Amino acid sequence: SALPALLVTILIFMDQQITGVIINRKENKLRKGAGYHLDLFWVGLLMGACSFMGLPWYVAATVISIAHIDGLKMETETSAPGEQPQFLGVREQRFTGFVVFILTGVSVFLAPVLKYIPMAVLYGVFLYMGVASLNGIQFWDRCKLFLMPSKHQPDYIYLRHVPLRRVHLFTLVQVICLSVLWILKSTVAAIIFPIMILALILVRKMLDLVFTQHDLAWLDDILPEKDKKKEEDKKKKKMKSKDQDRNSVDEEKGPPIGAVHAEISPSNSDLLDRSITLHLKISCPPSPAFSHARSTVCSVPQFKIEMESDYSDANTERGRRDLGGETTL
Repeated sequence: SALPALLVTILIFMDQQITGVIINRKENKLRKGAGYHLDLFWVGLLMGACSFMGLPWYVAATVISIAHIDGLKMETETSAPGEQPQFLGVREQRFTGFVVFILTGVSVFLAPVLKYIPMAVLYGVFLYMGVASLNGIQFWDRCKLFLMPSKHQPDYIYLRHVPLRRVHLFTLVQVICLSVLWILKSTVAAIIFPIMILALILVRKMLDLVFTQHDLAWLDDILPEKDKKKEEDKKKKKMKSKDQDRNSVDEEKGPPIGAVHAEISPSNSDLLDRSITLHLKISCPPSPAFSHARSTVCSVPQFKIEMESDYSDANTERGRRDLGGETTL
């Protein structure tokens, strides 16, 4: 009995802790601190008590916990059309959880009424909860990229840094691992399911031989997609502001040594426009009349190009604008 007990311990530990990590992510903006050790301690004590009384064991349910967090989220009220509401936080309280477990206990006495609810309705409720919890999961977003043309793909942060074929390869590895776990759980070998969960750690280590650390940092990072995109936008804004500051400093220093520039008029302290606009005029004068009978040699048309500038220097000749010349071809 030691081996099954070890497998159950691994399964309960990972189920409880993984759910706790998902719920206590930074993007949920929870104010109260996480108590991973305390939660696991009480789960262990209650499981021991349930074992003596013949009651079923229980741990944190991932899908139900995520749905509970989503139901308690607070967002800003927007009035402008097209404006996305901003996430403010979660209403952290114990009342909803207390009511949920009270209703769960009362449901034992409602068995005569609950038996009239069709099983299809119950399956539909659980299916809806599972599909609704997929929103925002990077694995699901990457799976949808297989059926999406490149021009219609959203602006995911990892697509800016990782080639699309590498993204598809990483997603394919995850789909294979998920399929193996699903098939294994549906057979008589489901007792080794916790060991296969631990085997995923070895698979993750082997991915270091296929992908670079740069690719894995964007595809397998615990930082949420929304936060990573905000950080990169901040970096771009900082780089842009640095470039603007550098350009302003260069303008204050003036042009480099040896550059041709115009003189500044004493009566005007502002910088003059040093740009020169060239106007090109191409004219083709008519060729002299000639007779095909007298000569079979055709004369070559003459092209004249005139160049003139809009630049005028106030300190030299005010009325003179023609600083160019003409060239005849």
